[in-house]
Amino acid sequence: MKMTDKQETISFEDAMKQLEEIVEKLETGEVPLEKAIQYYQEGMKLSKLCSEKLGNVETQMQQIMNEHGELEPFSVQEED
Repeated sequence: MKMTDKQETISFEDAMKQLEEIVEKLETGEVPLEKAIQYYQEGMKLSKLCSEKLGNVETQMQQIMNEHGELEPFSVQEED
């Protein structure tokens, strides 16, 4: 799996779905080593993409809050 321009513009939800599918494949332990490395690399790219998208949303929300007179910083709470 190689990240294409199309994958770089996918939605957060689609990126998370792909990431979950990769994790499921790796958790089976039945993936050949070479393929596991490819999945891991793709998973890391998707993870970074999701993190960047969340950061962008957080920045946008801070700007919206500031425009409406709210001074409290906005922070996205991650699920455990």
